[in-house]
Amino acid sequence: MTYRVVVWGTGNAGRPAIRAVAAHHDLELAGVVVSNPSKVGRDAGELAYLEPLGVAATDDVTVAFSRDVDAVVYTATADTRPDEAFGDLVACLEAGVDVVSTSFYPLLHPASAPAPMVEAVEKACATGDSSVFVSGIDPGWALDILPILLSGVSAGIEELRVQEIFNYALYDAPDVVRNVIGFGGPMESTPLMLLDVALQMVWAPMVRILAEALDVELDAVATEVERRPLERTIDVPRMGTFDAGTQGAFRFEVQGIVGGVPRLVVEHVTRIDDDCAPDWPTSTAPGGIHRVRITGHPNLDVTIHGTEPGEPGAAGGGNATAANRIVNAIPAVCDAPAGPLSVLDLPAISGAAQLRR
Repeated sequence: MTYRVVVWGTGNAGRPAIRAVAAHHDLELAGVVVSNPSKVGRDAGELAYLEPLGVAATDDVTVAFSRDVDAVVYTATADTRPDEAFGDLVACLEAGVDVVSTSFYPLLHPASAPAPMVEAVEKACATGDSSVFVSGIDPGWALDILPILLSGVSAGIEELRVQEIFNYALYDAPDVVRNVIGFGGPMESTPLMLLDVALQMVWAPMVRILAEALDVELDAVATEVERRPLERTIDVPRMGTFDAGTQGAFRFEVQGIVGGVPRLVVEHVTRIDDDCAPDWPTSTAPGGIHRVRITGHPNLDVTIHGTEPGEPGAAGGGNATAANRIVNAIPAVCDAPAGPLSVLDLPAISGAAQLRR
């Protein structure tokens, strides 16, 4: 069966999503939705650094609600426009279109998402007989299917830790880097991303997925945050100047507490300048890595680093895997019962339909 797919958003995750749809044997690109007027009318292949695909981008969102569309890949940001993005999601689901997305963090683990959100999504899914699956890389597959797999080759696990160690100078979203993540901002103010409510919303769902998969009961999910200022003024291409004394690095942990001990830990060490906080863990590859570190028998480290042609360094590689994860899940999501889905509701997703033949 061929599934007709609309990609909504052509940013860091949307571009590789178009490429993944175009390469997938069982998917057909039916439309691309954009908000930037300069992208309207341009071929989707051009926007995704491919040869022309014969699909012109549009700012008419109703293309996503067409009766002949099976699924929408929603990669438009919800960080800075949460109500509008959630309205887009509900509209798709009510129209009977399944949705895969990188944008709606609480739905990573629907069982622990806020009740009003779940109720609205469940109502929309019931109306349209549709489903929604949210994933990515971090949060996403680097925090769920990979550590779950590696736990199966481990014994006597004392701690399961997943780290992201990245330089966000490569993250092609200047507004988010400054105004959500807080780089270049005053040390006296805690940026949105580092508020406890944000850490609990974005990364606690991943800790709960791990706990559910590993059949442990959490006492609590705790957070810890450290921040460091830049020791020098730097200039970042496409982002501008970051002044000495402003936020230059942060480190946080989201900890799943089991028996009073942090057993399941998500850790981020994030910089805008590699020279900031030199005593903190550093990347073993240019730009950044994700790493699963299991303390047990054996002590196990598995490191992930990817690059994507045409995209900026390790950030581009990570974004590509995030997009590929949700695109490759489309057939399973379309075949699943109506409602919000977690990774534990889906079968194993392979790249069989991406293998060139």
